[in-house]
Amino acid sequence: MNARRHLIPVAATLATVLGATTLTACSTESAAAGDTGKFDVVASFYPMAFLAERIGGDHVHVTSLTEPGTEPHDLDVSARQRAQLEEADAALYLAGLQPAVDDAVRQAGTPTKIDAAKLTTLEDLGTGDGHDHGGGESEGGDEHARDPHLWLDPVKYAEVAEGVGKAFEKADPDHAADYRKNTETLVKQLGDLDTRFADGLRNTRTKVFFTSHAAFGYLAERYGLTQEAISGLDPESEPSPARIRELQGEARADGVTTVFYETLVSGKTAKTLAKDAGLKTDVLDPVEGITEKSRGQDYFAVMDANLTALKSALGAK
Repeated sequence: MNARRHLIPVAATLATVLGATTLTACSTESAAAGDTGKFDVVASFYPMAFLAERIGGDHVHVTSLTEPGTEPHDLDVSARQRAQLEEADAALYLAGLQPAVDDAVRQAGTPTKIDAAKLTTLEDLGTGDGHDHGGGESEGGDEHARDPHLWLDPVKYAEVAEGVGKAFEKADPDHAADYRKNTETLVKQLGDLDTRFADGLRNTRTKVFFTSHAAFGYLAERYGLTQEAISGLDPESEPSPARIRELQGEARADGVTTVFYETLVSGKTAKTLAKDAGLKTDVLDPVEGITEKSRGQDYFAVMDANLTALKSALGAK
């Protein structure tokens, strides 16, 4: 526990490690960071907040900088949120995904700063559209984008979970045993999810799927699939007419049946492509946030819904 603990009590908590299925307890209010007696964690967006809640259990209070329904790539950090970071015991973020958060964490005096990008290996998987749209650079200033969407690969997400658990143990040693136990439980659940994906996608009619933006590179690589994205790593980027024509040709050549779109960004381009190419549409959720439109109330439920959608689109046998 940091030396300021007696000055910064922390606020409300979530239910339990195994019983929590939503992040409704994850507050975005100004009182959230710094007013209860728990280990106070400010998380950058949903996948980081989910880890903090599952690993921290009853010992933590988690504040998310990205409110439900907000596209995380576009987040601007307010003065109030910067104050939350200053008052928190730990900041959990993913460098390269949200530049404004990277800057705010860098400037904050938060005692424990946990960068998920350093807890696993990020790769340059390409954007899926033949263009480089950014999304985080390597520490050496590599011009090629390192894909930050690691949480969509259960194996990489489990590696991050293990690193977060160790960071919590070090920062709050009084509850280290519980953090260790909770981490082990979460890693096992992620291993089970990996098995479900591997089994469900092993035998499919096609291995190619179309998405609205290139969020699913790690998932595709893990399970032997090919992601073809309308846009790049930035969901707001617009595809060129040449890219649309290219995808139409690939759909015919690879037996693609479905164009996937998302819940937090417009699906207009995906739906137009599908209509012009005679394809179906469906949702493939990058799990960047949970709203009433999500096909599930937490990470695991939405990922299982994604698996069901992929199996249908790819013609799983």
